[in-house]
Amino acid sequence: QLQFVESGGGLVQPGGSLRLSCEASGATTNHYAIGWFRQAPGKEREGVSCISTSGSTTAYGDSVEGRFTISLDSTGYTVYLQLAGLKPEDTAVYYCAALTYCRAYDLRKLSGVDFDSWGQGTQVTVSA
Repeated sequence: QLQFVESGGGLVQPGGSLRLSCEASGATTNHYAIGWFRQAPGKEREGVSCISTSGSTTAYGDSVEGRFTISLDSTGYTVYLQLAGLKPEDTAVYYCAALTYCRAYDLRKLSGVDFDSWGQGTQVTVSA
């Protein structure tokens, strides 16, 4: 069973930056894409970004396009999410999980997401 551990969250001022890490364990990542998702209090889960396990394909949600960057380390087991230009509305718990395909559609619809692989999350708070 593929599992993830997220880290790197914190409190940051508007306009600031953070780098989140997502470390996979328990199974091979070869047959999955890996995505970042977030959930703010009282709101539905939202797909943020994803990357194929080859690193060749990425996708972003509309609300973060141009501000966040996803990347994969050389082992293929750690995914990073660089957050820049943070806004108060980016405040949420950020999670990573495996998904079948990495496409903007899959992020919008949360399609093909393996919620059993959902980690504990890391809190990002954007506030002055």
